[in-house]
Amino acid sequence: MKNFNIPNYYKSSFISTIKELRKVTDPRKKDFSPTLLDFGSVQFLIARHFGFCYGVENAIEIAYKAVEENPGKNIYLLSQMIHNPIVNADLKEKGIRFIMDTEGNQFVKWEELTNDDVIIVPAFGTTLEIEEKIKSIGLTTEKYNTTCPFVEKVWKVSNKLGQNDYTIVIHGKHNHEETRATFSHSDSSGPSLIIKDINEANFLEDVILGKKSAEEFYKVFEGRYSKGVDIINRLDKIGVVNQTTMLATETQEIADFLKATMIKKYGVDQSKNHFADTRDTLCYATNDNQQATIGLLKENADLAIVVGGYNSSNTSHIVELCEEKLPTYFINFAEEIENNNTINHFDFHNKKRNKINNYLPNNKEVTKIILTSGASCPDTIVDAVLDKLLSYFNSPISKEDIINNLKKNEASTIRQA
Repeated sequence: MKNFNIPNYYKSSFISTIKELRKVTDPRKKDFSPTLLDFGSVQFLIARHFGFCYGVENAIEIAYKAVEENPGKNIYLLSQMIHNPIVNADLKEKGIRFIMDTEGNQFVKWEELTNDDVIIVPAFGTTLEIEEKIKSIGLTTEKYNTTCPFVEKVWKVSNKLGQNDYTIVIHGKHNHEETRATFSHSDSSGPSLIIKDINEANFLEDVILGKKSAEEFYKVFEGRYSKGVDIINRLDKIGVVNQTTMLATETQEIADFLKATMIKKYGVDQSKNHFADTRDTLCYATNDNQQATIGLLKENADLAIVVGGYNSSNTSHIVELCEEKLPTYFINFAEEIENNNTINHFDFHNKKRNKINNYLPNNKEVTKIILTSGASCPDTIVDAVLDKLLSYFNSPISKEDIINNLKKNEASTIRQA
């Protein structure tokens, strides 16, 4: 896989070394079990996969290249580069201005832009409408387009579905930048519809089977379906694609369910003409991170710390998975840990930050902490969180000791293989 040129201050010699050691012992990514960091009185379970993915590193490299190559010019990002406050703040410090927020509300009016300015498209991509607006100003998006290749893959599949007269069902959050971009691209190819979960898939089944009326459909899916087309009568052929940061298992559950719906209506033999197999639109990085989280949760632990941006979809899904098993705290950097008694946890379900006391267990001989992060979180932040937590325990074992022990284990594993 390509090595990207990203700033060194996003990298951590400790965390990065752990990742590299796992790559050596598990080059084909078959082992999703965590790495155990045993400091004696505290043990950390580190996910097999976490942190910057291919698409994020690609986006960061292109954004910093845009700054380097255009001194003195006005450089604009359409919206947040990725959903991480540290990275976005750093880009602003470099002089990049954000045109919109994540909801599409504008900070910079289009009239302020000139054809001598520089535009960066974020990793989530953008809509065809915004692309046309940019072109009308005399600007181009090609040079500094950081759209994730896996997002573009979803667009290509959507286009193929539309060309073959399928209605495109998008599993995603309708107000997320990526979903807005995907809907815009798929809508240009064929009728499109956004659903958020399996409950809405159940509702859609009732519409397909004639148990719910068109009026009920339009009310539930207001603002989430193609206009200017009789979409109710275009639900005889469907294919499911996804917002790449959603839970892969949920997308697959929705796809399997709607495939079963078509079998109910048309029978097994004919269903293949009414439902398209699109499972290859799942992002490998999102899936790896989620599988690594599931691997983490097979181990016993006292609590989980998940690090990432509060508006990061893929991070919130990791939090969801952890919450099912043990106390989980969602933070975006080490400063949210006030001391060994108090942590500021973000409740993404209710969109609020809560101060939690007694988050660390008392009077335990060994405390076990799960530690992972979202795909847009730099390793340095995870390392800082680990250091902060480690400072609350008396440990004679250093991080250097940990690395040396892991290297010995790696050498042993290679010899056994």
